[in-house]
Formats: sequence, C-alpha cells, structure tokens
Amino acid sequence: MVIVEGLSRDFGAGKRVVHAVRDVSFAAEPGELVAVRGRSGAGKTTLLNLIGGLDRPTAGRVVVAGHDITAASESQLLELRRGTIGFVFQSFGLIPILSAAENVGVPLRLAKVPAAQRDERVTMLLELVGLGAHAGQRPYELSGGQQQRVAIARALANDPKLLIADEPTGQLDSETGRSIMNLLRALVRSRGMTALVATHDASLIDVADRVVQLRDGALLAPAALA
Repeated sequence: MVIVEGLSRDFGAGKRVVHAVRDVSFAAEPGELVAVRGRSGAGKTTLLNLIGGLDRPTAGRVVVAGHDITAASESQLLELRRGTIGFVFQSFGLIPILSAAENVGVPLRLAKVPAAQRDERVTMLLELVGLGAHAGQRPYELSGGQQQRVAIARALANDPKLLIADEPTGQLDSETGRSIMNLLRALVRSRGMTALVATHDASLIDVADRVVQLRDGALLAPAALA
C-alpha cells in the first residue's frame, strides 16, 4: 500500500541546511497500523507530510496505492488527498460553527455526493466511531476524545486506502489516547486500510503492528511488536 524509497527532505542551504528526513525507506501493507515513533523534532511530521503529498521531497520516492506521489501534479495530489488518503491531526481541525455531522460531511460535499447518500454515510461513520448520539453537537460541546473521533470519522468519509494520523493523541489524557489508538487499530482491521500514526508516547506503541523509529530524521530500525 505504501512504499517509501530513499526519502529525504532538506530545508535551507549551505551551512544552514537542516536534514529533516534522511534517506528513509520502508513499506506498509494493507491492514497494517504502523507507528512512526520519535522525539519532538525527529522528523515524524515531515515524513508524514511527504507521504501524504503535503510536501515535496528533496530526494527519493513515495508510492501510495500504486500512485507515485512524488511525480504527481498538484491536481493529481488533490484528487489523491480527497479519495485515497485521509488525514487526522493532533489539533482535530474541526469547524467550530458546524455540528459533528456537518463536519464529517464536509469532504462528501466537496466530492458532490448527493444529499441523501451523504447523510446516510455520515450517520454510518458517526455510529462507527461511537458518536451516533452526538451528531447534532458542535465541537465545543464535545470532549477532546469525542472531537478526535469526529475528526477520524471525517477522515474516513471518502473511504481512503491510507490513513495518516499525526500525533492524534497528543492533546488527550492517557486513557482517552489509548481509546483513540484502539479505535484506529479496529478500523484498520475491519476496513483493510493502512494507517501511519506518528506518536512519541511509548505507552501507545503496543497497539501498533510495527514501529518505524526516527532519530534526527533517519530511520533507526523497524521493530515488529509482539
């Protein structure tokens, strides 16, 4: 599902160059949750942005579901981000004036999905993440964990093959964070998609199938978890 080959990203030039990602290579299979682990500044976010087509590499290649992300045009990347790749961020990114259901429905509106079909899918997704009873509530009426569940439902709206989550538990307490990670694990298994989840929380690593660990932008070693 995901192939990363010799991926590097530099910022700046000359003596001021910063090697944010250094010659990283790995692959992730369908139905696999891969944790991208590392301290703050290790390069996790940059790596995920490169894989998701939000940034361009200095060198290397990324292939997602058979699409060469690094060779894609901006219009092709837009289509991939709308239909093949879903994103979940630490800050939730919900629109404050919209209800939970309306937030989940935003990608479907952009895709011009008919209203009846859209409403049916939004209802299904909110039920999937355990928030069917909260469809009409706005973000400020929800807990942090509930807001993140809405964000996950929104990321699933267009049935992506790859889910990219950047520190999705960073603003949550440990119990809620584990609940979110377990939800992602269950979604990966039930839907057969691939998930890349960046985290620096060692207590959540055991939920993943595999770990990709970064230090100073370089890959240390994948570690299969029991």
